[in-house]
Amino acid sequence: MTSLFGHSVRSDMLLLYVADALLCFIAVFALLVLQVGLPLEQGGILAVPVAVACGVIGGATGLYQPEAFARIRKLLVAVLVAGLLMLVLLPLIAMISPAEGVQLGNHLVGVTLAVLGAVVTTRLGFAAARRSGRLVHRVAVVRGAAGAPYRINEMEGATGPNGRFQVALDLAPAADLERLLAPARLRAERIRMVIAGGPAGLPEPLARSIEGAGIRVMDETEFLEHQLARVDIERLRPNWLARSNAVREGRIEAGFRRGFDILLGSVLVLATLPLLLITAVAIKLDSPGPVFYRQERVGRGGRVFTLFKFRSMRTDAEAGGAPVWASRRDDRVTRVGRFIRLTRIDEIPQVLNVLRGDMAFVGPRPERPAFVEQLGHIIPHYNDRAVVKPGITGWAQVNYPYGASVEDARMKLAYDLYYIRRRSLFLDLLILVATVRVVLFQEGSR
Repeated sequence: MTSLFGHSVRSDMLLLYVADALLCFIAVFALLVLQVGLPLEQGGILAVPVAVACGVIGGATGLYQPEAFARIRKLLVAVLVAGLLMLVLLPLIAMISPAEGVQLGNHLVGVTLAVLGAVVTTRLGFAAARRSGRLVHRVAVVRGAAGAPYRINEMEGATGPNGRFQVALDLAPAADLERLLAPARLRAERIRMVIAGGPAGLPEPLARSIEGAGIRVMDETEFLEHQLARVDIERLRPNWLARSNAVREGRIEAGFRRGFDILLGSVLVLATLPLLLITAVAIKLDSPGPVFYRQERVGRGGRVFTLFKFRSMRTDAEAGGAPVWASRRDDRVTRVGRFIRLTRIDEIPQVLNVLRGDMAFVGPRPERPAFVEQLGHIIPHYNDRAVVKPGITGWAQVNYPYGASVEDARMKLAYDLYYIRRRSLFLDLLILVATVRVVLFQEGSR
């Protein structure tokens, strides 16, 4: 695990990203200099933005999702989509590049194939390294008190044959920890982390001794938060919110975030204006009723505002007046509505809420007042999500499918509170890139 601006990134995925960028740069640079005949300087100037774009496209197509390596079909589709996106971006890169007199458009296919070759090569090397066990971290686990649940098993596949962790030592709380967890023995066993179950953890002197030897010590809850990128709602301390990044946000960061929202919102409205007009006409022709759907939602600090979306359901969808959870294959959804939901076009009018200041691009999903009241009584810390503006997209939205039950709301809250605790501009950027993946592959739509 590597911490980047407070967010935990899997070390193996970070290594893969660096390998992608480096190999992509080498492949494109060699192509431009050796085959195209560009001078070294111009080749380097063009290869750098292409290498950066390779990493961004990889994130946008799911190439850095660990699940992709377990599903060959998903990996191949992601590589194919990445190639198509690279073909679209290369003319833009050539246009804004400071290299003069370079006709990159004549070599789009060659550069794209060089990038894809680099991506495939790094993944073959990564798969070989995983099979050899070089990317597996050996850990020691000290269980909690007798009868306490062994929560490490919540991480599906984390400690299995194909997982990232191998439990080399599994110790009971009554074991001779001073001897079994002696730093010399841990180093001999090639153990890189000690995970202590239960709130008590390890004795302080022993923990300091282990960490002094360069071996990380984490309690079980912290370990799961780092690995799963969500918090344990039931074990949050009462004062956790006061120490969160969202509450401690400075004026400069807040101003930058607001300025970015206004800029991106304005560009998005102008860029999608033809699509918005076509969608409005299609909705009007498909079913009777208004083009836009207006609904009260709860924003920052519990303030209620009016949310704008394209209407995707019949006008009598809630004829009884009571809020109803959306469901799979919901028969209230119109024909056009089903398409704009799958493609997330129905969400675009929320940009108006962003420009008005009701919402941000990144944040927890805005919920209806009736659901907020209901869930606030059932789920601990549910109302803590109102410390930031709701967002069109968010950490929960890109990590968990559309929620339609109390249990779904509980799981999404675990991701939302992780975002609030570790909020940063870097994490916002990761979420925006991941949102492209969600839209492209229609993940979690209903």
